[in-house]
Amino acid sequence: MFYYLFDWLDKNYDFPGAGVFHYISFRAAMAIFVSLLITMVFGKRIIRLLHRMQVGETVRDLGLDGQKQKEGTPTMGGLIILSAIIIPTLLFAKLENVYVVLMLISTIWLGLIGFLDDYIKVFKKNKEGLHGKFKIVGQVGIGLIVGCVLYFNSNVTVKEKISKSTVNYFEYKLDPPPSTMTNMPEYAKEKTRSTKTTIPFVKNNEFDYADFLWFLGDKAKDWAWLIFIPIVIFIVTAVSNGANVTDGIDGLASGTSAIIGVVLGILAYVSGNTIFADYLNIMYIPDSGELVVFIAAFVGACVGFLWYNSFPAQVFMGDTGSLALGGIIAVFAIAIRKELLIPIICGVFLVENISVILQVMVFKYRKKKSGLEYAKANRLFLMAPLHHHFQKKGMHESKIVFRFLIISIMLGVLAIS
Repeated sequence: MFYYLFDWLDKNYDFPGAGVFHYISFRAAMAIFVSLLITMVFGKRIIRLLHRMQVGETVRDLGLDGQKQKEGTPTMGGLIILSAIIIPTLLFAKLENVYVVLMLISTIWLGLIGFLDDYIKVFKKNKEGLHGKFKIVGQVGIGLIVGCVLYFNSNVTVKEKISKSTVNYFEYKLDPPPSTMTNMPEYAKEKTRSTKTTIPFVKNNEFDYADFLWFLGDKAKDWAWLIFIPIVIFIVTAVSNGANVTDGIDGLASGTSAIIGVVLGILAYVSGNTIFADYLNIMYIPDSGELVVFIAAFVGACVGFLWYNSFPAQVFMGDTGSLALGGIIAVFAIAIRKELLIPIICGVFLVENISVILQVMVFKYRKKKSGLEYAKANRLFLMAPLHHHFQKKGMHESKIVFRFLIISIMLGVLAIS
């Protein structure tokens, strides 16, 4: 909203300083500042409100140190995160941008699914919450919407590179380099719809989902949605659940998400800039730079939430926050064509998810082969997900969180490199 206000003031009244709102970097900085302000200032009020409403966490006794002390800690703190993402985005982003609209829809959609789950747990006193199949239906639903928009919407395009530049832009003091330079990268004049994405660790790092339908010849691109949309649905569901599983100890999910957000923000910025896209040999996606404003608010919300969620937590995000965080990360990565980097960027989510799957599979196998008592005595992990395994081994949860965050930073650096 502020973008349109100051753009109008700049064009009609030459208002001093109004032109700064045209810069993505400035609006992203403002978004992260306002996001932090919302979480840190208004977060306390929301926590007090949750206290008065007796929206407390019900903790099952799993034999973990310090677990029972968390009984009654306010949950549904994801409302703080959602507010700190949505409000700054509405204030500072271009709201006609298809990517921004898609991110807002995804945030609200998954936030509502998580809110419904928490509501059933807290107010209906049903520890199971929303039935798993309804969660999956909701996740598949937003995955279907995202897939259809990114495939069929005419505003979702890329620009094919015709020739690569031979200049090192960073040797020049002028920013950007002078337009008279003849060795700048040349891109196709027309924006094209594409199902290409980025594949890591390969020099020519673009992969087209239409290649799966090579046997259709020239019609492969017309039917690529048969591959693209199911992949989008799978990624959104998997990452959303991964974040949900990771949200088990104070500060882990929000801290990891903040690091992932920084990585995705860097990738979005360079993907939306012709100079950086050319220099780094990555896909140029017109208008995707506007996503930097959204992800800045996302990072601010996660970091600000840590103010109250770090050990010992004063509030839990609940499914309201965790399902939304995972879904946001997935949709964002797909929008900037970096979804195949998710196993690296979201390595902590992936390992947490896999630990649960392996625990169940191994338990069922050993139960079938050697009986229930043997299976109980010989579990693959002391407890799943993985962070609980380390808790069972006697490691303090703060140490677990910081070590996981360090690993997440390493994975982020690897993804960028």
